[in-house]
Amino acid sequence: MYNRQAAVQYANTWWNAYNPAYPKFDVDCTNYISQCLRAGGAPMRGYPARGKGWWIQGGTWSFSWSTSHALRWYLDTSKVGLQAVKVANASDLQLGDVISYDFQGDGRFDHTTIVTGFNGSDPLVNAHTVSSRQRDWRYDTSPAYAGTTKYIFFHIKDSFS
Repeated sequence: MYNRQAAVQYANTWWNAYNPAYPKFDVDCTNYISQCLRAGGAPMRGYPARGKGWWIQGGTWSFSWSTSHALRWYLDTSKVGLQAVKVANASDLQLGDVISYDFQGDGRFDHTTIVTGFNGSDPLVNAHTVSSRQRDWRYDTSPAYAGTTKYIFFHIKDSFS
């Protein structure tokens, strides 16, 4: 079972710091989101193939653990272990769900956040790289934001196969 509260608690504990149990990246958003998902009980799979599955082990990790675009594809296609379904609107998300961002609108997703609260029906998100807590999900105040920004909203499935 995915423990949404544990994922959010982890996100709120480490939003402005780095857990020394994990590597730190210059572009750390997806590594941080992966840690949050793992804290929520998401199962890892695929080791040692870096291009398969979602995992961190033995001083190395899958591309989907650390790269926004790779995690976006993993969440969109995984049929085993950590799984998600795309939902149409941000208001369809729940705590512990994930948003992928394509700031340039070019099809390459370059940022990942986790839902940690709500302002009415609008999700608030936490993120790394530029540490953010309870930020509006649109990211329209970010220097990376453009009118062409595209989003994918992922609802993390509550149970894993």
